[in-house]
Amino acid sequence: MAYGRNLKAYNRTKLEAEILVASPYRITQMLFEGLIERLNQAKGYIELNDFAKKADYISKAMGILNGLQGAVDPSYDEELGARIIGLYEYMKDRLNDANASNTIEPIDEVIRLITPIKEAWDQIPEDIREEQNIAITKKYEEIDAAQRERNRKGYAYS
Repeated sequence: MAYGRNLKAYNRTKLEAEILVASPYRITQMLFEGLIERLNQAKGYIELNDFAKKADYISKAMGILNGLQGAVDPSYDEELGARIIGLYEYMKDRLNDANASNTIEPIDEVIRLITPIKEAWDQIPEDIREEQNIAITKKYEEIDAAQRERNRKGYAYS
């Protein structure tokens, strides 16, 4: 029993360390990987009739979808951004269906929808990854600097 708990703690610490040094590209890639893993775990718990754990893994998958949806920057292409956000909303609706009906078909549909997106993400050329990583990092450094300035002036919540 202690071995399993220790292994879980080790894996969590290893993941946290990887996230600390990961590029924005890699973090998104990890979200896609984690989403597919959670969806498959939810399917397994449906097949085992363990509906509490199924609900837990669907909830985790929904959280990942929320993270992916929040990462969409429509300023690059407003129409495409809106379509991707809409697709993530649809996926969340399908996961709600799976949770309510205890069936795997909606989960399979989400896996079929997310897999080509993940595969396309995995194929992004290295030079474009680096260009985007630099742009994203710069953008968030500017946001952080502006927030630090607001905090310094006493306007933390403006």
